[in-house]
Amino acid sequence: MAEYDASPYVPEDADLAALSSAAAGCRGCPLYADATQTVFGQGEPSASVVLVGEQPGDQEDRQGRPFVGPAGRVLHRAMEEAGIDPADAYVTNAVKHFKFTVSERGKRRIHKQPTLREVAACKPWLDAELERITPQIVVALGATAAKALMGPEFRVTRQRGKLLTPGVSLDGAHILATVHPSAVLRAGENREEMYAGLVADLRVVADVLG
Repeated sequence: MAEYDASPYVPEDADLAALSSAAAGCRGCPLYADATQTVFGQGEPSASVVLVGEQPGDQEDRQGRPFVGPAGRVLHRAMEEAGIDPADAYVTNAVKHFKFTVSERGKRRIHKQPTLREVAACKPWLDAELERITPQIVVALGATAAKALMGPEFRVTRQRGKLLTPGVSLDGAHILATVHPSAVLRAGENREEMYAGLVADLRVVADVLG
């Protein structure tokens, strides 16, 4: 089986716009074959906070922009309530292509969790984004993003909402792990409680940003 690795597609010394253009042609893992397009990060290079999700969803895949679907609406509302300026935030995903299965009737594309191998293959893109932005704080939204940033042993359930400093891999930026906004949508009768927890975690971020 061919090695999964996006590194050969990541141009050196490229700014975010050039990285985004290059990512459109990434063939570092097989996920590109079924996805509509690469969904790269979005925001200003001067952003103080980078929010990292798992992967694009159905709407993100169709529109080519991160966090524009239902989970994105939850995230943006939570950021607003927490006091995080969207203009000071960059949003992206650990994996840049939508991984899915098709429903039995063939009408719905259902999210499928990327493997650790696929996450590792895409990590050079995330590393390049963080190197160009050098944020004060990185927010890992959910387990996949947290493991991409902190390693496979990291557990969001144990360390969510806590400010961590991972060291040189993120140039000393703080990192904070919380739930993915899609988990709020799946929480059923506990939705309000989970949403309040997401807002509380993001307020920690807002306090760091001042």
